[in-house]
Amino acid sequence: MITAIIIDDEHLARENLRMLLNEFCPEIDVVGTGQNVEEARKLIEEKKPEAVFLDIRMPSGEEGLELLEDVKSNKFQIVFVTAFKDYAIKAFNINSIHYILKPIDIEDLKDAVEKLKNYKRLFSQSSTHLETYIESIKNFSETIHYQDSSNKITISHAKGIKIVEDVSILYLEGDGNCTNIYFTDGTSFFDTRTLKVYEEILNKERFYRVHKKYIVNLTHLTDYLHEDGYFAMMQSTIKLPVARARVTDFVKTIKGL
Repeated sequence: MITAIIIDDEHLARENLRMLLNEFCPEIDVVGTGQNVEEARKLIEEKKPEAVFLDIRMPSGEEGLELLEDVKSNKFQIVFVTAFKDYAIKAFNINSIHYILKPIDIEDLKDAVEKLKNYKRLFSQSSTHLETYIESIKNFSETIHYQDSSNKITISHAKGIKIVEDVSILYLEGDGNCTNIYFTDGTSFFDTRTLKVYEEILNKERFYRVHKKYIVNLTHLTDYLHEDGYFAMMQSTIKLPVARARVTDFVKTIKGL
């Protein structure tokens, strides 16, 4: 048996994974579940699990990655349960990290559990295998941090070119044939390119056009509201309209974060 905990900010996601493990992977003993890193650390200290099934988007991604620092001292394996489909998958594979894509496929889950068992056997044979795994986790963390923060865009202006990291953009607002760009630090910038141009050049996994006038950075989305209209809340204080025609796809997109 391998003792494990499940960490995901969505209750239904936690219970669904627990149910699937109980039904299809009897060699996994789920000893606890939690919704954030704080609860994860308490469970790790109390239960000493051999594996952690971890949602890497809780909700921004940084939360899950914080837990990677605890692997070395507590010597547990991590299975990432994730909706990532592009660069992160390459990072998983390059570093031989266990992962399952959402929505969860039973065969993928079984394969991940088989890897857990194989790695557990290797760890018992030699500490070198554990050290190699810990190094893989460290490399994975660095790769994700690099990939997740290094997307830059350039904006031409009268005095030259402004270079910004797209993660610093909160949202963009169309203004005729121009665009106002609003940043997380409260500053803004006016560009002569259209919102359509930005829709094409920005990372489509991070940015979503919710309205003919607005593109939002999903990284900084805090709430979706559907009372007296449809709205995207950015940093809990900025309320932007979501076009009725885009609601279904927008909801589907944010559920997959």
